[in-house]
Amino acid sequence: MSTKMEKLKVLSLCLALLIFSPHSSSSFLLNDRRFAPSDFPSVHAGKLIRELNLFPKEDVNVIEGGADRVVGPRIVEKRFKFPNLVGSDSVSIEDLGHHAGYYQISHSHAARMFYFFFESRNSKSDPIVIWLTGGPGCSSELAMFYENGPFTIADNMSLVWNAYGWDKVSNLIYVDQPVGTGFSYTSDRRDIRHNEDGVSNDLYDFLQAFFAEHPQFANNDFYITGESYAGHYIPAFAARVHQGNKAKEGVHINLKGFAIGNGLTDPAIQYKAYTDYALDMGIIKNTEYDHINKMLPVCEMAIKLCGTDGTLSCMASYFVCNSIFSRIMALAGDTNYYDIRKKCEGSLCYDFSNMEKFLNQKSVRDALAVGEIDFVSCSPTVYQAMLVDWMRNLEVGIPTLLEDGIKLLVYAGEYDLICNWLGNSRWVHAMEWSGQKEFVASAEESFVVDESEAGVLKSYGALGFLKVHDAGHMVPMDQPKVALEMLRRWTQGTLSKPVADSESLVAQI
Repeated sequence: MSTKMEKLKVLSLCLALLIFSPHSSSSFLLNDRRFAPSDFPSVHAGKLIRELNLFPKEDVNVIEGGADRVVGPRIVEKRFKFPNLVGSDSVSIEDLGHHAGYYQISHSHAARMFYFFFESRNSKSDPIVIWLTGGPGCSSELAMFYENGPFTIADNMSLVWNAYGWDKVSNLIYVDQPVGTGFSYTSDRRDIRHNEDGVSNDLYDFLQAFFAEHPQFANNDFYITGESYAGHYIPAFAARVHQGNKAKEGVHINLKGFAIGNGLTDPAIQYKAYTDYALDMGIIKNTEYDHINKMLPVCEMAIKLCGTDGTLSCMASYFVCNSIFSRIMALAGDTNYYDIRKKCEGSLCYDFSNMEKFLNQKSVRDALAVGEIDFVSCSPTVYQAMLVDWMRNLEVGIPTLLEDGIKLLVYAGEYDLICNWLGNSRWVHAMEWSGQKEFVASAEESFVVDESEAGVLKSYGALGFLKVHDAGHMVPMDQPKVALEMLRRWTQGTLSKPVADSESLVAQI
């Protein structure tokens, strides 16, 4: 297919996007693929939320007619103790070292960002680790309660200590972002972010306020972590922190590394890997593989145009490239695309509903001092606002960070389809930096936990890639001990070295 023809097809798709709406019953044909209303972003966003058994009361936390920006402290924080925390009767709020607060975003009209901060159960000198959940538009409380936070929620709404919480080896921050997600809110819709500049600037400004509030932690090593769409957030945020440090903008942040778990970082490479992964795992057959791959040239051209032409072509690239994934899932039936070993029952792939139930209790809301603010577990509005950002390549800023000695760990559970290990491995190997040849040539080694191979690691210099066994999209949920060991070894610089028995991590509360 000629480049001119590819561009014409993408332009046709752009026009179709302008004409058709997700509420229309119409469909259209492009490159032998019929696009229906179910392909539209609003439908995708709603499906994402239902599959997790989440039912936020509001689509986004915009307080219509709310107060304008209030002049006052940039950050308002309190120590707190969750009610019904099992085994904490003799522990005081001060002993726990648990904080929650709001940051009044500097470069906004009226936005406030909510966060949790859990001091390390081991030592205050442990690294500071910030976690970002993807979506885009899902609250980081998803990870806090179901993956790597200090505790998990029991069915009776009590909290139980997590033996593998990342606060065992780090001082841990969770942020509800972008604005409108979780307990973060604004009274001005202009504060809803659409790209990584807006997201990373908000996070950088938050860090400046956070370390001003907690100067005793300002010299600690600092790491950025997260998963899924955070494969976009994390590199942009790391670059922003590094830029601020170089320019001496404010408090120096001791950035040592960033880690991306089953992320979306370089869409051009990762979308091409969908059919290869699906074929390798027996999800599709060879004839289906060949048919779906006919969509790839249009997807690739759309992504290229997104990088040069801007908003409309970026919307088109989201539309046409996600049709590749949709076609695979139409053939996969009720397979859970976060973990292909599992099946979804009806619209339900995971049940995270206890999080909403817990956080909507009055006693919990009082403890957190969130007032009447709704908890938006996942925001369709934020999801759609970030669509122009979706197909951007965030790999491009990473080599500069590596060259300056800032570590990157990309890890991926082997049974995740949507951000699969194959696509992640391919972009990591294709990335051009001074250590690329050595990284590509490096031998794979076993990542051993409790004398068993928990994954396969490739590393050279500041770069590491870890394929995690027996895990899907959410590695800390599926393999909590392995994930904790991964974090501990990576931050201590021993990821590729054998370590002593890790039982001491579990022994302490």
